[in-house]
Amino acid sequence: MAARDADAQALEAAAAYSEVEKALLARLPEHKSVAGPTLERIRLLCELLGEPQHAAPVVHLTGTNGKTTTARMVDSLLGAFGVRAGRLTSPHLAEVRERITLAGQPVSHERFVQAYHEIMPFVDLADPRLDRPLSFFEIVTALGFAIFADAPVDAAVLEVGLGGRFDATNVADGKVAVVTPIAVDHAQYLGNTPAEIAGEKSGIIKPGAVAVIAQQEVEVAEVLMRRAAEVGATVAREGLEFGVVARELAVGGQQLTLQGLTGMYDGIFLPLHGAYQAHNAVCALAAVEAFLAGGVTEGEGLDADLVRAGFADVRSPGRLEVVRRGPTVVLDAAHNPHGANATAEAITEAFSFDPLIGVVGVMRDKDVEGVLEAFEPVLTRIICTENSTARAMPAAELAEYATDIFGEDRVEIAPRLDDALELGVQLAEESGSSGLAAGGVLVTGSVITAGEARVLLGGR
Repeated sequence: MAARDADAQALEAAAAYSEVEKALLARLPEHKSVAGPTLERIRLLCELLGEPQHAAPVVHLTGTNGKTTTARMVDSLLGAFGVRAGRLTSPHLAEVRERITLAGQPVSHERFVQAYHEIMPFVDLADPRLDRPLSFFEIVTALGFAIFADAPVDAAVLEVGLGGRFDATNVADGKVAVVTPIAVDHAQYLGNTPAEIAGEKSGIIKPGAVAVIAQQEVEVAEVLMRRAAEVGATVAREGLEFGVVARELAVGGQQLTLQGLTGMYDGIFLPLHGAYQAHNAVCALAAVEAFLAGGVTEGEGLDADLVRAGFADVRSPGRLEVVRRGPTVVLDAAHNPHGANATAEAITEAFSFDPLIGVVGVMRDKDVEGVLEAFEPVLTRIICTENSTARAMPAAELAEYATDIFGEDRVEIAPRLDDALELGVQLAEESGSSGLAAGGVLVTGSVITAGEARVLLGGR
């Protein structure tokens, strides 16, 4: 009887959550919420909610690639040191509630629904006073703030959704601002050059903050340094104040030695692949050092055993994530040339697939040619597919780009993602060599593509 009651309650909670998710997704979509950029809309909602964004000190992250994984690393490290963190990231892979976590775990269906109904009366008060109703992203951001304030948490780890200056998360003031590598993406909103984009992203660097800056192009670094000087922020730069000292491949990841802001840490196992993840790791380490120390100070460093424990617990779904063996299927959310190049380099380093079949689905507003050119040297064949969103580029259109880059004999078309996955596995099995190397499948091109493939392949 008790088991039946528990099952019924779980089904009821899932149904209630599904209705809330539908209501949120019916709002102005995420990629259109920057029309008429302003923070006044989210400020009004937060004012009505009692300013929950100021309830805990903040680590704020922006950049073009690496934000979500770096945020996960910061969260895990803080947890290892006994700091209960709330984390707000975007986009999600399968469910909206993945964006809001407490102590590393997505909030429950019940808590998400409860928080939604708690803030909606205030949304209904705000909407008539605004030029347009609050967007999906603005409401989810406010939901995160409210959940963190209610928990409460000791720290809030916030990833910007788009840009920085006018991103809804920027109503919070970061004690530490992390800027991961900046390249061209979302050019229609943020600018056509890395320097222009850096101007938008630098907006998260606030007076008195510590700005943790990953390795950047010179023109980008100049913009970020200028912003830090203008607001009186302390700067910590990868390659100068902190950096990756050594890295070597290890089973299931890599072994690292990292120079932080306050100490040297060796023997760190990071269960993620790719040189770029080592750089994400040292940025996360520097951010946590600055957060815990209250600034950039010389000292003996953090407890190395806790640092090792924090990194060992890091997981980053959809980032070179192995979701199946025999043949191996790897998911990666790379969706711009900068990310695709990093993924191509990492999968070549970490795996020995022969052949490697790509299952690729992209958004129509991305630099499709740049993404395909990055993957061409490492993919034996490419299967052009599409995800379920309205922004998805049709598989046949993607195939036209792919044919110009890969050649007609290396291109397949499978509009349905499940069919594309099945074909990818089949080609990898049929063509895999009989030697030590075996065939593999890389599913990539979009966070949505990776997320939908993850669900189809049984990922949580």
